[in-house]
Amino acid sequence: MLSRTADHLFWMSRYMERAENTARMLDVNYQTSLLPQSADAAEKGWKGLLGISELSGDFATRYDGAVSARNVMQYMVADAQNPSSIRSCLMAARENARAVRGTLTTEVWETQNQTWLEFQRLIATSDFQKDPSTLFEWVKFRSHLSRGVTVGTMLQDEAFHFLRIGSFLERADNTARLLDVKFHAADLEFFGSAQSQAGQSQGPAKDVEYDFYHWSAILRSVSGFEVYRKAYRNVILPEKVAELLILRPDMPRSLAACMQEVVGNLRMVANEQSGETLRQAGRLRADLQYGRIDEILATGLHAFLTQFLDRVNTIGVGISRDFLVPVQ
Repeated sequence: MLSRTADHLFWMSRYMERAENTARMLDVNYQTSLLPQSADAAEKGWKGLLGISELSGDFATRYDGAVSARNVMQYMVADAQNPSSIRSCLMAARENARAVRGTLTTEVWETQNQTWLEFQRLIATSDFQKDPSTLFEWVKFRSHLSRGVTVGTMLQDEAFHFLRIGSFLERADNTARLLDVKFHAADLEFFGSAQSQAGQSQGPAKDVEYDFYHWSAILRSVSGFEVYRKAYRNVILPEKVAELLILRPDMPRSLAACMQEVVGNLRMVANEQSGETLRQAGRLRADLQYGRIDEILATGLHAFLTQFLDRVNTIGVGISRDFLVPVQ
């Protein structure tokens, strides 16, 4: 396969996955903002969302630092100048698909094209400001449809594997960013040392009801609320949320599940120069496969996730070097 073709396929799936993850994060933040809370707490939530995508500086420049629900929504949904907005991601996914139209099945191309055209119509009316959740659910549905059509109609050749690598590499990155920002916002970086004190207080008493909605919102943002109930059958505990989203290989959006898919698909397209990239991906998967949540928390969740993001970025650079159009 030509490196340029592989590049378009890889980034088409990454941009589609990024649009879905942005919609998920916006939706959970919007739902959380409807709960009774102070103005400072609400603003902190929106700032955290910008921090996940590392867009705080650009947003502050463009909107004079005025962090509000309306401004963040506009910036993250419809702003053409924001490369990580849902609009920019869907447009980039469609343009990459158009560039390799002959490699895709008719169903995959029509799904990508129709998603972009319908999104333009939805944004033109500005109705999403009245009911943002409806738009976010639509974006998630279109992303699900895109992946389903890909699996259901594409020949499972190199093109298929590059699509899958892009999707799961992007998903791993976004899940790690979501965990890092949300746990940091909840001031839980200390709680690894507190785990050894079973049954004892882990700090000042918190509003139990707020805790429930906070963690359930995080789980819902990755479609993990029902999964958590089925896997743990108890109250929502932060350490169990972290375990579910980091180490559980049977949770589709966990870091372990994503790296399992990345390694499996990388192995299918391996060539004589991709050995080092495959080794690094396999080592990261092994660390997750044999890791324990108490060890991760004891050494610091933020440090672990920061290192994970660095390693995922290194793998992405390696994939670009070994298979795709070289990154300048």
